[in-house]
This record gives sequence, structure tokens and C-alpha cells, in this order.
Amino acid sequence: MFDTLFKNTHATVMDWQRTLLFRDGVLERVLEPGRHRYDAERCSLVTVDIRPRVLQVAGQELLTRDGLSLRVSFAADWAVTDPVAFTTGAQHAETVLYGAVQEVARDLVAARTLDELIADRALLGGGKEAVAAQVERLGIKVDALRAKDLMLPGELRKAALETVLARERGRAELERARAEAAALRSLANTAKLLTDNPVLLRLRTLQVAAGPGAKVVLDARASE
Repeated sequence: MFDTLFKNTHATVMDWQRTLLFRDGVLERVLEPGRHRYDAERCSLVTVDIRPRVLQVAGQELLTRDGLSLRVSFAADWAVTDPVAFTTGAQHAETVLYGAVQEVARDLVAARTLDELIADRALLGGGKEAVAAQVERLGIKVDALRAKDLMLPGELRKAALETVLARERGRAELERARAEAAALRSLANTAKLLTDNPVLLRLRTLQVAAGPGAKVVLDARASE
């Protein structure tokens, strides 16, 4: 009796877990949430967390369709749906998922030009189905795949900055030229108006003369 009590022990499975019970190395059953008794001498337990997770894939150098290098990092939202397949389908199922994301990321970047990817990084989010297909047999469900950071190599960053600065300088020069042209048009219109209406010129002269501190010089030749 004492020997039987000693061999048997209890395991508590949390609500977010599933525990595989192996007896003599053979899978016997999956323990659902709750408290369970098992033979500690003959049985071993493998607990799997089924809560949603995020896999971070660090930035890696990838080539775009136009042959330029781009460093991109990805994140995948995933969860375990089949703890048996997740445990027995591969030695390290999460490593298989990591490799699948890397492979799909390489294909996504290679399908687009650098300008397309910089303009819209959402183009790199369409590989969820491809990743899911590679890890479905491992009891993994992929909910989302998204690009996090796009980093250009040093030379490309410098070239991109110079392009932006040149574009902004061009816009500034264009605005300055437009302002100068508008001022010249205004002066030309004023000159034409005064030429066509000499009375307006005299009135303007009187307005200026009436101002404080104004000096009026009369040209005797003008009255001849």
C-alpha cells in the first residue's frame, strides 16, 4: 500500500496548457486542464503552452527584384492548435516555424523592387498562408505575418537622403521663382495701369507727399 502511494503523484494542468502523458515512452493521452494522478515511475509529462505567441525574426539581408540589398525584420503571430503534433512532429517545431518565415520573407522581398517596398511595406505582409502551409503539420496556426523594420545599407541610405534633399531644394527654388514671377507681374500691371491713367500717378504722388517726413522735389521741366 505504501509503495503504491509513493509511486503515484499529481500534476496540475493550467487552463492555457495541455500536457502529454507518456507511459513507458508511448503517448497514452493528453491531459486537459485540471488535477491529474499519474505513475511518476513509469510516466513522463510534456507540457505545451497553447496561448498566442509572437515569433520575432531578426533583420536579415535580402535582395529585391532589382538586385538591391534590403535588411528586413519580421514578426509572426502564432499559436499551438495540436499539442501532440507540435511535440512529436519535429524536434524543435518553433525552429521550423522560424525557418519558414525566413524562406517566405526572402520570396516576398525578391518579388518587389526597392522603391515598391519603401513606398508600401504592407506588400511584405502577404505571406501568412505560405508560412501556415509549411507548419500546419506541426499543429501550428499562423494568424499574421508582418514586416517590422526596413533598413537600407549605408550607401543606399545616403543616396536616398541626397535624393530627398535635392527634391526639397528643387521645390524651394520653384516656389521662390513663382514668387518672383508673381511680383514682376504685379509690377508690370501697376506700371501699365499708371501709364494708361496719368491721373492715378498724380494721386499716388499726392498720397506719398502727404505722409509724415516726405519731401517733394518739383521739377520745373515737368511743368513745361
